[in-house]
Amino acid sequence: MAFTAADVKKLREMTNVGMMDCKKALTASEGDMDKAVEWLREKGLAAAAKKSGRIAAEGAVCAIVEDGVGAIVEVNCETDFAAQSDKFTGFVKDVADVVVKAAPADLDALLAANYPNTDKTVGEMIPEKVLVIGENLKVRRFARYATGVTVPYIHMAGRIGVLVNMEVEGIDAAAVTELGKDLCMQVAAMNPSFCDKADVDQTTLDKEKEIQLALMDNDPKMASKPLQVKEKIVLGKMSKYYGENCLMQMEFVKEKGVSVEQHVAAIAKGLGGKISVKSFVRFERGEGIEKKQEDFAAEVAAQMNMGK
Repeated sequence: MAFTAADVKKLREMTNVGMMDCKKALTASEGDMDKAVEWLREKGLAAAAKKSGRIAAEGAVCAIVEDGVGAIVEVNCETDFAAQSDKFTGFVKDVADVVVKAAPADLDALLAANYPNTDKTVGEMIPEKVLVIGENLKVRRFARYATGVTVPYIHMAGRIGVLVNMEVEGIDAAAVTELGKDLCMQVAAMNPSFCDKADVDQTTLDKEKEIQLALMDNDPKMASKPLQVKEKIVLGKMSKYYGENCLMQMEFVKEKGVSVEQHVAAIAKGLGGKISVKSFVRFERGEGIEKKQEDFAAEVAAQMNMGK
């Protein structure tokens, strides 16, 4: 069966695949549109398999709240160029929507959940998106809040995403949105390790105290002091540790000399209710992923030698 330029255009619109590949698909399927789509999918799966071993350390973080449920996801691709494309950002938003609606227990459950407006799962859609976007993709992690008041924040077009979750009593949820955004921005900028000093585990505390004692042992002015004195000094230094690592004990970035805890209490008092910051999630794109170091000079030289 012959095919026309209009058929090629239609197939391209249906699949978002390049013109030449659409021509090849229609040729191989003798002009049958359904078989051409199947042919492209089969080729796409093969292409996706080849790309799956490549490092995906770019991408985007998406944080949303829908119907009171907050979700944050990180999806990785290979280049910043692809990360800024509408096709990629649309996929990331769709995955976040799945987290909101499907409430997956873990990453495997998320990949097994239904992808919006299709009969496929999220995991099954990834190879098709690889075909369209042209890069390896990986849904890396997610978090979800279904209770309380959750506020989302995205920094630098998805480089960092934050969710802050609060419990509110006697205050309308909309009234704490601005506070939530301020807290999100604080988390994005300062990257605290804990929400409150009460959340710091004993192992971390013991390690920090050990470090402080070692510092004093190596300080000629402090080394000779009795252990009991050193331990009391360490306890005093822990407030500095909390101020640097715990959100609620940090200095509020918008008000010098006032802690986040004090600022939240002042807002709650002004609104006539109670506000408790329960938790936060901060994802930074690609953190912890070992990126491939490109030697562009060597790459260009290799390409020049290939032409000889």
